[in-house]
Amino acid sequence: MAEKRKVWDLPLRMFHWLLVLNIAASWYTAENGEEYLSIGDRAYAYIELHFFLGYLALAMVAFRIIWGFIGPRHARFSNFLAGPKKFLAYAGTVLRRDAKPSIGHNPLGGWMVALILAMVGSQAFTGLFMIDNSDIYPALYHGSVSSELGSSFSRFHHINFDVLLWVICLHVAAILFYAFYKRQNLVHPMITGSKSAAVVPEKEAIASSQLLKALVVALVCAGGIYALIKLAPPPPVVEEYY
Repeated sequence: MAEKRKVWDLPLRMFHWLLVLNIAASWYTAENGEEYLSIGDRAYAYIELHFFLGYLALAMVAFRIIWGFIGPRHARFSNFLAGPKKFLAYAGTVLRRDAKPSIGHNPLGGWMVALILAMVGSQAFTGLFMIDNSDIYPALYHGSVSSELGSSFSRFHHINFDVLLWVICLHVAAILFYAFYKRQNLVHPMITGSKSAAVVPEKEAIASSQLLKALVVALVCAGGIYALIKLAPPPPVVEEYY
């Protein structure tokens, strides 16, 4: 068996696959917002679950941003956000099958990561304030902004998610391109965390996943989102007329 070396830490891999599940579940719960899901003795509206997924997405994006500065080598933004010169140089080799594989994210993939993080973060953020004709299940900070701004957030929220789906399709297409054209499996390392030693020099391999540090960061992010929820103003009172 060929020797393997660790590149992707466990917290980063967990973030990646949890984000995949979160986006899929967010789409499903948004599409079926008026339906209910029974969990134990309570029935939850899918839109309630959609809100929870949004809070979770905010916490996850916050975690990934922090992890991008203090995590292991290949999780750091400084390692994979390439400047224009390096980006264009790599782009010129994309169609070459003999191009040397990247150890971590390649320059194109690195900026795709940044784009998806920005889009998911803005999606979750605007969801806190949007006004979407729902008095039964208003957004967490519904009423904290003007109706005009809330409506703008609502429009952005819907358009941004549609664009995000296309960006994800492009991301998947790139993975398939690398798999079938360039013969580089990008999915397996994101599951196992390891790549071939022929690709990863010993000095570039990560020594550990820094799990304790990741746990502290995750708790801080979760605590921040919990505070955000608890500090939210009460929902506006809906007056009924008879």
